[in-house]
Amino acid sequence: MILGTTLAAVAMAQESLPTGAASAWTSDDAIVVQARGLIAQGELKDAAALVTANDDPKIPARAEIADIVGRIRRDYTMTIAQFMDKAKNNIPDITAGDCDRWAKAGELTARPIDGQLMIFSSEPSNLFKLSEEARNRRVNWTDKKSFDLVSHLAKLVDQADKTHERYVMPIQHHVTYTLTVPGNQEGAKAGSLLRVWLPFPQEYARQRDVKLISSSPENPLIAPSKDETQRTVYFEKHLEDPAKDSVFKINFQYTCYADVPQLSDDQAKPLSMDFPKKYLEERPPHIMFTPKVRQLVAQIVGKETNPLAKARKLWDWETTNIRYAFEDEYSTIASFSGKCLSLNKGDCGIQGTTFITLARAAGIPARWQSGWQTKPGEAGMHDWCEIYIEPWGWIVIDPSYGKQKSSNEKIHEFYLGHQDNYRMVVNFDYGRELTPPKPSLRSEPADFQRGEVELDGRNLYFDKWDYNIQVTHTPVE
Repeated sequence: MILGTTLAAVAMAQESLPTGAASAWTSDDAIVVQARGLIAQGELKDAAALVTANDDPKIPARAEIADIVGRIRRDYTMTIAQFMDKAKNNIPDITAGDCDRWAKAGELTARPIDGQLMIFSSEPSNLFKLSEEARNRRVNWTDKKSFDLVSHLAKLVDQADKTHERYVMPIQHHVTYTLTVPGNQEGAKAGSLLRVWLPFPQEYARQRDVKLISSSPENPLIAPSKDETQRTVYFEKHLEDPAKDSVFKINFQYTCYADVPQLSDDQAKPLSMDFPKKYLEERPPHIMFTPKVRQLVAQIVGKETNPLAKARKLWDWETTNIRYAFEDEYSTIASFSGKCLSLNKGDCGIQGTTFITLARAAGIPARWQSGWQTKPGEAGMHDWCEIYIEPWGWIVIDPSYGKQKSSNEKIHEFYLGHQDNYRMVVNFDYGRELTPPKPSLRSEPADFQRGEVELDGRNLYFDKWDYNIQVTHTPVE
């Protein structure tokens, strides 16, 4: 099981790049390795007891194990009986035998915890994505998506074909982002220091004119926009009354263009010899060229040498074989690509990292990108990736959006090399240091989309605060 993997290959990682993972997953400390094995076996209580009994401030990975155990428990909150009670509204005749069968098939997200099978808190959402049987038996269920993406993509493709421009149909985004830390936090007192990092858009070819309009508190520190960063707006506040809520709000705007390059295999060029090697290398634990990865890439790509054709083969394989499923919190996952290729499922970030891994192993430069999707009525977190192919440079690959239901090939394959104009790019990489640095274990060591909060040097996990995204759009003439 991937959670218990001993990541010996971590030693091979580039020392200048952070792993994007808690050291609980990368440390070779004997106690930590033993605790990881216990977690893999579902013995979370024993894992926590082991590191607590051997606590050592000089080895922070031991304390992180205890933290990770708590985070896993928050993701898996239902017994089978509790899940059945929740699911009966949608599957009235559900039985324990159904749950057991679906769990063994990997269609119901579950894991053993201290001798009892526990169900993922987002279920039955994954069950209805992954099990045709469950979908056919469900009642009282409505998919809430209302935005007609295919029709919108048709407009983007048509505009790009008519104008021969790569960046088309700009939309100005107006955003209000609010993070609230409720009062009476454990350990809070008058004078306690609350530090908050909020996501903020990067300046980029398809994302321009970024402007902070207002903030509360005023005068936050805005990180610069530059390559390989995770862009933040930073606040700090000394609490006067720890019983009161602390609210941090930013209002900003930016203009997002659709990116619709005209791609064709016959125009693709070989990669120059002096291209930066870091975009072609492993970055354990999330990007690793295991024997399974090398064998899979060889099988998919075969003797193909054209870089765009190779990328298409990888795209076809991943969009056919990897199913979308809501994921555990990323900090509790030992290896993104390892888990994805083990279970053949994952959410947007897991799928994106898997494509990066396959692409790099195939000799195609690839990198992470993430932030939000901002479609009307559907604003929320999203991850994707980019690959580099001459003469177009960096182009977007969005595996979890996948192939669209359209007979028009340009729309069907849109997310192989293109991007729509309802996005916000916050991160040009994963696991990068925030501005200013955050010394405590981040709630999300890899991605940065909701924000991070620290109280007197102690991380406040996602369950200790709330956030709200409000987005409106204005087409730019």
